[in-house]
Amino acid sequence: MFVVTADQRDSRVSDDLVPSGLAAVSALAGPRLALAPERTAGDEIQLAVPGAQALLEVVLHLTRSRAWSVGIGVGPVEEPLPANVRAARGPAFVHARDAVDRAKRAATRVALTAGEEGADAEALLRLLIELRDRRTPEGWEVHDLLAGGLNQRDAAARLKITEAAVSLRVRNAGLRTEEAAVPAIERVLARLDGALSREPSSRD
Repeated sequence: MFVVTADQRDSRVSDDLVPSGLAAVSALAGPRLALAPERTAGDEIQLAVPGAQALLEVVLHLTRSRAWSVGIGVGPVEEPLPANVRAARGPAFVHARDAVDRAKRAATRVALTAGEEGADAEALLRLLIELRDRRTPEGWEVHDLLAGGLNQRDAAARLKITEAAVSLRVRNAGLRTEEAAVPAIERVLARLDGALSREPSSRD
């Protein structure tokens, strides 16, 4: 299981983003969540996700705004799952707490804790987010149009620029690199979860 704990950055000097964060995560991955997102403490939200694809979508959404420090814990959870995430327990939740604390000190605002086995997955996540952090608003504009189902020709027409200009934005934004990296990272995360979730959860 994957547990995400996200803490709003600079919350003392900015608006409360927890309500919009909860709504966005629920809209993005709602049916694929094991435990729905909730405000757990102060300006934190927490959720549990069984699948690597949904996890990565949530993490990339939260990190895009640069408003959240995102910690990912991987491991078993105690079952049966409770009705809400605040009542849940298990190593994945302990790992998520460690991860969000480290994420607050990381330039890419993300960390993953899963024992020694998590180092590779964390490194790949941070590389992907660093690539996305370098993207210009023009690059994101093309990203969003292509992600919404347009091809490059249609994106060019929508933006009233040439197809060559769209291709240049795609290259400069690293969109094809991200396109190839995302499924690879999902596979790494899924293998990690498969290995760790076979371990018995600790109980008090």
